[in-house]
Amino acid sequence: MSLEVIQPGVLGLLQDRGRFGAHRIGLTNGGPLDPEAFGYCNRLLENDAGSTAVEISFGGSHFRSTVDTFICVTGADMPLTINNREKPLWAVHPVAAGDEIRLGFAERGCRSYLGVAQGFTVAPSFGSTATVMREQIGGLRGDRLQPGDLLPCARITERRLYQLLPEQQPHYQNTVTLRVIPGYQQAHFSRLQQRRFFSHAYTVSERCDRMGYRLEGPAIACDIDGILSEGICFGAIQIPADGQPIVLLNDRQTIGGYPKIGSALTLDAARLAQLRPGGTVHFAPISPHGAHNALHLAYSVARRQPLKERHLD
Repeated sequence: MSLEVIQPGVLGLLQDRGRFGAHRIGLTNGGPLDPEAFGYCNRLLENDAGSTAVEISFGGSHFRSTVDTFICVTGADMPLTINNREKPLWAVHPVAAGDEIRLGFAERGCRSYLGVAQGFTVAPSFGSTATVMREQIGGLRGDRLQPGDLLPCARITERRLYQLLPEQQPHYQNTVTLRVIPGYQQAHFSRLQQRRFFSHAYTVSERCDRMGYRLEGPAIACDIDGILSEGICFGAIQIPADGQPIVLLNDRQTIGGYPKIGSALTLDAARLAQLRPGGTVHFAPISPHGAHNALHLAYSVARRQPLKERHLD
């Protein structure tokens, strides 16, 4: 009983909430680039919050169900069809054995999450099913999905058909503002360089992936060329020798030696991961206290967001 991968699309990866507590042995977190969309996918399906789903980048995917179950797709605006009938995103849909599920190419945003009732049943690696291709761990074999792969899932015959109303759904745009929490190395950037960083727009380069987003814009200078390699947090903004910022994401290396001007707020880094090359990024400073409040407010709103039950088409 499974979903069969007919065409995985540009990049399909099995992900759960992420791999934590393994930095000491050199393993990074992995997990969904957009935790908000991933979380809603599981919440709509009434799954455990960390249940394994498929992260689909840019779209172009095709699956065939061999089991009766329920699916949900959240995230980027990828046209969803079941047996060639268009279906809404951010909603739960029943599928039967033999049904064909297709996702077109993203019109806005670039990451979507395909979940099934009770999640995909995959053996964890180092405590998580999150796929990290560089380390060849997680997923089915530590790699992207391939045609012919079978994604095991349970037969489920009852689920409420929840949906997230359009006015409650995130709206992905081609411009994001990253709120930046200062770090202890910020003092190595002069006031002029900090002002340049926070007052200019940057463009997402072609060199963006799950490790991090390289940006292009006014070069930022630092009074040190490098530091002793140290642990790197999610969202850290490195400034390499060319002065072009790199925002590090889920599959980042666990240590690094570039100076860091600060770290992006996790809420905003998720929106950054929905940008395609050519998207625009602005930076804005935020205090640790302000970041703490922003996170608590966002989580409180998400938990209280009501889900509406709908009837079958």
